[in-house]
Amino acid sequence: MATKAPPTSGGGSTGMASSLDRYFRITERGSSVRTEIIAGVATFLTMSYILFVNPQIIAGLKDHAGVALQFGQVLTVTALVAGIVTLAMGLYANYPFALAAGLGLNAFVAFTLVLASKLTWPQAMGVIVMEGLVISVLVLTGFREAVLNAIPMDLKRAIGIGIGLFIAFIGLVNAGVVKAGVGIPVTIVENFRSWPLLIFVIGLAVTAALVARRMRGALLIGIVFTTILATIVNEAKHLKVFTDGSAKVPHSWPGPDFHLVGHFSFSFFSALGWGTAIAIVLSVMLSDFFDTMGTVIGIGGEAGLLDDQGRLPGIQKVLIVDSLAAAAGGAASASSNTTYIESAAGVSEGGRTGLVAVVVGVLFLLSMFLSPLAGMVPKVATAPVLIIVGYFMMTLVKDINWSDPGIGIPALLTIGVMPFTYSITNGVGAGFISYTVIQILRGRWRDVHPLMFLVSIIFGWYFFHGVVG
Repeated sequence: MATKAPPTSGGGSTGMASSLDRYFRITERGSSVRTEIIAGVATFLTMSYILFVNPQIIAGLKDHAGVALQFGQVLTVTALVAGIVTLAMGLYANYPFALAAGLGLNAFVAFTLVLASKLTWPQAMGVIVMEGLVISVLVLTGFREAVLNAIPMDLKRAIGIGIGLFIAFIGLVNAGVVKAGVGIPVTIVENFRSWPLLIFVIGLAVTAALVARRMRGALLIGIVFTTILATIVNEAKHLKVFTDGSAKVPHSWPGPDFHLVGHFSFSFFSALGWGTAIAIVLSVMLSDFFDTMGTVIGIGGEAGLLDDQGRLPGIQKVLIVDSLAAAAGGAASASSNTTYIESAAGVSEGGRTGLVAVVVGVLFLLSMFLSPLAGMVPKVATAPVLIIVGYFMMTLVKDINWSDPGIGIPALLTIGVMPFTYSITNGVGAGFISYTVIQILRGRWRDVHPLMFLVSIIFGWYFFHGVVG
């Protein structure tokens, strides 16, 4: 258990330190102002890679109307929403949890909603706003915990694992390693003699080594290193290998671009039909739903903030901020924001209060002025990070009870269908339906929660509707 330390000014006045100590209960939780600030910087460095990865996933992809979001705009709103909601977490919930655009959730927006479902970007972001608002209502009514209890833990793990595998697959596609096959669904590139692929391989090796050495900010350092390498090669060889216009220093340095704020629409209900729209909102809600619960309980336990029954005091405040963050992310076209497991970095530095989150939030807001740098980062620089993040999420595979086919088969379908069909919705639906059907056929229907029957029926309708048109 952490020992209590007297508050320190951390470079500021004693009066300011005392005020911070009282507001955040810093001494009560065994920390100090200086420790909290250092912890906040550590958390920011560990998760700031999202400033460059999020634009790579959701910017540049044209919807069926031919509209694509711009890199600089996406970086601005990514930093803006992350800063605001993380500040809210610190000031309102008083916990060292930081939030930002969720990896996996942004892939859902780009590849499931825009690419597969053919929604416009405003419609896709409208799905995220609706999902966040629905979760907020579920938190306020206490229904969120009921739904969490209805779904087997192994299926919850499988959703996260499937998203991790999907993210890694996206990284390989962005790097050009995997491409559409001839006579087969996908294949590997014929050779690695091109400069972009060589840069990707070097970047992956360096980033993986930094992660293996447990270096703070390894993912961000990997992005910076690979971007510098790509820029040097691009200039030295005079090759226009980065067709997305990246790896170039901007000629001008404009301020933050807020044009995407408020760029969302609820017309996806009419575009998809009410049944399909509800199923999709439910799917992204489930993905957002469970990651947060696991993250806050896991980090809260590491920080010694849980009570004797393993519960986090005041968790409803944490959940309401997280839920509204999802809606805020959609409203600003930054994709759904969620609580980051990288918050553990600050906790490992001794952070215990919301002051950690306040520091992270301020740093994110300052990062809005980095938006011109988004165009400098090529896909080969962020692709290694996607693969490493996929690794982090895949580690949960060891916790699934594979010895029971009744849970192992649905878990396999959940994990496999996501990347193979480029759809998180399909993976979640396949897992839920197969679990419910298997339990019924093996005579264990009483073990299935009524809410699982309801969700499975919704997904069954979703698949049938998709097949018959």
